[in-house]
Amino acid sequence: MDKYLMVILIFMMVGVPISFISPTTGELREDPLYLLFYASIGGMCFIVVYGSYKDRVDRQKRNAKRRSRK
Repeated sequence: MDKYLMVILIFMMVGVPISFISPTTGELREDPLYLLFYASIGGMCFIVVYGSYKDRVDRQKRNAKRRSRK
């Protein structure tokens, strides 16, 4: 996975607890930020799928290049 995608993934992982716990007081929120929660979960899923797709395409290109040398 690309290092930039990894940084964004980490920020999204931090966003999940923030949606339920107030960072200023450290207590549970009465009204959790569901939009932040679902956006973080969706973003994490997208990054994992996109990263694996990108790795697969790169691997196919390397294999094709290796086969063409023979």
